[in-house]
Amino acid sequence: MKVDKKDLEKSQVELLVELTLDEFKPYIEKGAAKIAKDVKIEGFRPGKVPFDVLKQKIGEMTILEEAGHLAINGTLDEAIKKNIDEKRPAIGQPQINITKLAPDNPFAYKAVVSLLPEITMGKYKELGLKAEEAKVEDKDVEKALEDLREMRATEKVVDREVKKGDQVKVDINMSLDKVPLEESGGKDLPVMIGKDYFVPGFDAKLMGAKKGETKEFELEYPADHHQKNLAGKKVEFKVTIKEVTERQLAKLDDKFAEMFQIKSLEELKKGIRENLGAEKMKQAEGRNEGMMLEKIVDDTKFSDIPQDIIDAESRNMMTELEQSVTRQGGKFEDYLGHLKKTKEELIKEMAPNALKRVKVALIIKEIASEEKIKPEQKEIDAKVEELKKMYKDNPEVTKMLGEPGYIHYLENILTNEKVIAKLKEWNYANTSDKQKS
Repeated sequence: MKVDKKDLEKSQVELLVELTLDEFKPYIEKGAAKIAKDVKIEGFRPGKVPFDVLKQKIGEMTILEEAGHLAINGTLDEAIKKNIDEKRPAIGQPQINITKLAPDNPFAYKAVVSLLPEITMGKYKELGLKAEEAKVEDKDVEKALEDLREMRATEKVVDREVKKGDQVKVDINMSLDKVPLEESGGKDLPVMIGKDYFVPGFDAKLMGAKKGETKEFELEYPADHHQKNLAGKKVEFKVTIKEVTERQLAKLDDKFAEMFQIKSLEELKKGIRENLGAEKMKQAEGRNEGMMLEKIVDDTKFSDIPQDIIDAESRNMMTELEQSVTRQGGKFEDYLGHLKKTKEELIKEMAPNALKRVKVALIIKEIASEEKIKPEQKEIDAKVEELKKMYKDNPEVTKMLGEPGYIHYLENILTNEKVIAKLKEWNYANTSDKQKS
């Protein structure tokens, strides 16, 4: 096997791999045998079809293409091992292009391989960072209680003017400079009066109106409104009241707490405070971790990072986003429609954050190597057992948990967790004591 190596830009190398005809012949035989198992030819058992008969039936190029894939799988690892320095190993999936494939000829292919970028670590210990505190204030508890009251409100359709606290059903037509906005507004839309969910000032314009009335008015949208086409502009509204619903909120007392299987209002408040504290702690820890890693990234120098690694991370982020939307009961197509973007546009927008994530992953890998941080075998085994219990009713998952590839993946996850924990220990003094609920 002959391999020619060529250095490319952005931490990539090109390997041109060529097999002589004699070296390629075993793969041709294996390719033919593999195809023969699925080809039915009268007079021959599956897998026992002679090469010449098979070649006549399906064409020689079909056999050679299969042989080519087998040859790549059989030689690429060796080509990389012999031609790539261990100090800068290959990462990601190589880009493969077959360059020579013809009957009675040598076989050749080109592999563009991305290399681990060179990293010059900056300071990552004793950064003296101050942890953000996680505090729950009384107003946070009060808001949570009000949200619970809203959830348990009783509703009754009434024949009177609109008041604060009502829910009204309305038809809304919107115009900009007398030109109707086709995609805005709608029919039978619910509006909670007093919340200003729609646009600031909208609710006040409906106060005092009754069922059947139509109100016409103008409102200027805030300059930072999420609908960029309306931000900072004066929009004309025509709103018809279809229905007025009075909402009665429950009184905050022990009986209210009993609705949630809790004995008293004080116990309910205590539980809310504890839950909010845990949530705020998690959020604060996430921000503290992000701030720390950003500081380390800014102080670290990287050689060129291959674009295909950034693209792969962008696609990973897209998959995570899609799964998140689906878990919350939404449809990703609707989500994209709301943003008025395609998947490809969103992936492109994710590239800067994908680059940051790649840099963080490279830094964690470098620190783990430098500081000799890795999980013990008993920690890996304990995690596997924990996952097996969690997925005991799913035989496919439990089988996967014992596979070498998954064990390696799990080892990486646990290594990352250990590195992050160490970084917090080195850079935040008594973090847990500073975060209070």
